Order: sequence, then structure tokens, then C-alpha cells
Amino acid sequence: MKMWTVAAALLFVGTGFAQTDQAAAPAARKSCDDLKAEISKKLDAKGVVGYTLDAVDKGKEGDAKVVGTCDGGTKSMTYTRGGAASPKPADTKKPQ
Repeated sequence: MKMWTVAAALLFVGTGFAQTDQAAAPAARKSCDDLKAEISKKLDAKGVVGYTLDAVDKGKEGDAKVVGTCDGGTKSMTYTRGGAASPKPADTKKPQ
């Protein structure tokens, strides 16, 4: 009787781990380009304009907001409001 109980418990535990690994695997393999396209689509649908999404190495996010991870968790997708700032004209004096 104990042997059947132990066998059933091991089968149950083994099945639980197998399901957990399969559920996490697709998210772990998402490429940064795919994640960026997915997030951009959601932001555009909400009417958000003037933002930048960048894939940076984990731990190098700076002040930007982390909105996801990609490449197996080695990179972070960051969101910055304001987008790529247009370059301001140089403050130079005109020749006289």
C-alpha cells in the first residue's frame, strides 16, 4: 500500500513540474524584436505617441521603466517617454 502511495505521489509531482516547464518555455524564448513589436502594437492601439522601446542588457536599465524581458531573460525591454528627442539647433553665433 505504501509503495502505491509513493508511486502516485512521485507521478503527481513529476507531472506538475513538466507542466510548469512547458508553460514557462515560450516566454523564455521570446526574441527582443518580437517583444518590441508586441508592446508597440499595444501602445499604438492606446494612442500613445512619443516613446522609445529599447532592449538593454539586464541590470543596465538606468532610469527607464522596464516593461518586459527577452532573449531568455538576459535583456530587459525599457520604455522611455518622449521618444527620440529631436536635436536642438546648436547655439552658435552668426559670423558678422
